[in-house]
Amino acid sequence: MTVFAWFRRDLRLFDHAALYQALKASSRVIPVFVFDTTILASLPRNDRRVAFIRESLVELQAELAQHGSGLVVAHGDPLTEIPRLAAEYGAQAVYVNHDYEPSAIARDAAVATSLQTQGVQFYSFKDQVIFEKNEILTQSGGMYSVFTPYKRNWLAKINDFHLKSYSVRSHLHHLAQGIAGMLPSLGSLGFDETDVANFNPGMSGGETLFEEFCGRIAHYRERRDFPAVRGPSYLSVHLRFGTVSIRELVRTARQIGGPGAETWLSELIWREFYQQLLWHRPDVVDHAFKSEYDTLRFSNDRTMFAAWCEGRTGYPIVDAAMRQLNQTGYMHNRLRMITASFLVKDLLVDWRWGERYFAERLIDFDLASNNGGWQWAASTGCDAQPWFRIFNPVTQSKRFDPQGAFIRRYCPELAAIKDDAIHAPWLSEAFDPLSYPPPIVDHAIQRAAALALFGRRQ
Repeated sequence: MTVFAWFRRDLRLFDHAALYQALKASSRVIPVFVFDTTILASLPRNDRRVAFIRESLVELQAELAQHGSGLVVAHGDPLTEIPRLAAEYGAQAVYVNHDYEPSAIARDAAVATSLQTQGVQFYSFKDQVIFEKNEILTQSGGMYSVFTPYKRNWLAKINDFHLKSYSVRSHLHHLAQGIAGMLPSLGSLGFDETDVANFNPGMSGGETLFEEFCGRIAHYRERRDFPAVRGPSYLSVHLRFGTVSIRELVRTARQIGGPGAETWLSELIWREFYQQLLWHRPDVVDHAFKSEYDTLRFSNDRTMFAAWCEGRTGYPIVDAAMRQLNQTGYMHNRLRMITASFLVKDLLVDWRWGERYFAERLIDFDLASNNGGWQWAASTGCDAQPWFRIFNPVTQSKRFDPQGAFIRRYCPELAAIKDDAIHAPWLSEAFDPLSYPPPIVDHAIQRAAALALFGRRQ
């Protein structure tokens, strides 16, 4: 029997639920990947995510070749491509891992229906999270809208069974032999050649980063909020595209233990908290989790929004963060909170504008986490920052980039400003408004305006 293992956000050949189940069920498993035109059509030509995916597939293809197999690659709409390929190769079943985004759920349902008309089965499995959907519920049987009790339940429920690895490698002899699929170039997909080597793509890249992080995980708690130092794991893009295994990451964090590993594990649980939120409340994609905030009358000044996007607000920590995003496709997590708060609470721009901009630029963009993070900062989401708590960009800058090392990296025009003045350079005698803009808003005034805006929400 021939079956497909359809790869999506799980680009690895180890500890892979759907691939394991396919290999167990059949002696001829064909790996398949579709460059989805319904997603790619809206992306810019220099999108780093496409380059990361392709580089990861290059490695995946090479490892499959070592086992005498290969990856069948298509470029089109999966709704037509998967049934077409199934008919072409005589596949009797398609194995995938669950995806929890509303559009992906609809896609998979449509593909499954189409396959069914051909007599092809569609099987889907949990893989990218430890707990999904209704596995962690309140005592009344509802979804959690507050993180701390969700985390408490998550930690109480987890055991070795949930972290057991799928022994894919012991069954790779069931891969279909003689498959010689060709990977399309970025150019043929409609994208520019983009270097993503600094993100360490592929399974080997994820493994290298994880091993390096384990060597400093003990210091994660105290270093994670400072963008000028190597504090984070930098594994977010690998979690997004499944070049690492969430079970291995959680298992290792629990084994290492200590404050650093426990804090990092908490961040992994936040990821699952937002995943279950999106599954239970798909309406948050376009609407505030708290309905009373859905019609806030934001100013939505396009000139201010453009200044924020381009890193020209006159607040160095905000500008450095936005320039990091624009230049690299990555932004430090503390800076995501600072820039989001600044856009919504200082510039009074709808959080959805900022969420969309991050979605276009972040190489590690994940709908659940991005939406959850933005609604947290905007005070519109579940377990969000209270609406009356507003980040002061100067105070945040002093606290998390005290010497201005990160600011100078991305705002070199401020190099001559002393450490104690770089957080509010317009107050320094060395400030040159011709090389760096003065603040586009007064934080104290905007804070009062934000409090008034949110106070009128009902």
